[in-house]
Amino acid sequence: MSTQIANAVVTHEESMFEAVLARLDVAAKLMNLSDDVAHVLRNPSKQVKVSLPVMMDNGKIQVFEGYRVVHSTHLGPSKGGIRYAMDVNSDEVMALAAWMSFKCAVANLPYGGAKGGIKCDPRSMSVGELERLTRAYTKAMKDIFGVNKDIPAPDMGTSGREMAWIVDEFNKITGEDSPGVITGKPIAIGGSLGRDAATGRGVMVNTLAALKKMGLNPNAVTAAVQGFGNVGSHAARLLNEKGIKIIAISDHTGAFYNTNGIDIKAALEYTAKNNRTLKGFTGGTEITNAELLTCQCDVLVPAALQNVITEENAPKIQAKLIVEGANGPTTPEADPILNDKKIICVPDILANAGGVTVSYFEWVQNKAGYYWTEEEVNTKHDLKMEIAFEAVWNNANQFKTGMRIAAYITALQKIEQGVKLKGSY
Repeated sequence: MSTQIANAVVTHEESMFEAVLARLDVAAKLMNLSDDVAHVLRNPSKQVKVSLPVMMDNGKIQVFEGYRVVHSTHLGPSKGGIRYAMDVNSDEVMALAAWMSFKCAVANLPYGGAKGGIKCDPRSMSVGELERLTRAYTKAMKDIFGVNKDIPAPDMGTSGREMAWIVDEFNKITGEDSPGVITGKPIAIGGSLGRDAATGRGVMVNTLAALKKMGLNPNAVTAAVQGFGNVGSHAARLLNEKGIKIIAISDHTGAFYNTNGIDIKAALEYTAKNNRTLKGFTGGTEITNAELLTCQCDVLVPAALQNVITEENAPKIQAKLIVEGANGPTTPEADPILNDKKIICVPDILANAGGVTVSYFEWVQNKAGYYWTEEEVNTKHDLKMEIAFEAVWNNANQFKTGMRIAAYITALQKIEQGVKLKGSY
């Protein structure tokens, strides 16, 4: 596969959204996307910012910033997570909403893209404060959310707990029972089996598909996984179950390396008893997160934060394959460096689309009122991921570009049809 990105060199971008647009522009030029469609997709269709007054446990009111951006609804209702973090801002939410549009299109789901967030530090808040904040956000977004309009899900800093509060508050407001208004719910109230591991499972399926194209045997392959939260831990476990030796893992508290392979089961048991962190883990030599990214391995899975692979460390990366579990872990400036090194990169909008795929399955089950077994969910998930990977791989070969731009092309080909068929006014 050619390693060029249409001979495009993307310069330093000031924002995450600009980084998305830079890649969109490269893909649009390669595939001759119509200017009209490109203009539509460069602008989110709806941006909402709200102020959320919340009574804190100390009796004082604190006002939080809340966001929801709907990027596109050309292929169906918008879909996207809600994150709780101190660095949440409008630019980040716009970028993540656009990525969701492309991710849903790549996975061939009948969704557009959206994203939401609240600027807060959930780790410093009590359960009561988080519940009041979540319900206030739901009330503020009552006209945005809807089972056939905009469907949120968990993201960084949120989980099934927050989703349960949202669906309960939304149902109280509407006077209806609409479990499909949100996904990532606990199983007991309409969640889907297989959802918890879905994003990590998507990473595994894409890794195996790429290794097959590369002619590499999983039993002779090593991998390093940055991030040991929901995505990274499941990815590490599932890759390990497929015969891949995991030689390095990390989270925000520490990184660990073991040339003989890390006992992933032991690591999972350790984090379960250690406040979900790896701090103090003894199953490997402690290294830095920066060293993990450049360690000797065949597969690198960045499954933590955005912008961790940069033009500074990209020349030092030794992996043959990068599979992006996180959103936006590679900067635009690093892309051409990785391509010149002939490192295959399965991009985020393909690699971590397993989560939204099973969210779609949850929504379908909610609407039908009929629920599938975990085996059914996993089988349907794997098939969708394999089809998506093949489409992106084929476009990479056809357009002589890397997997990232090929994924954008795959998404834009589908969204372009939606825009043109529905028309404009």
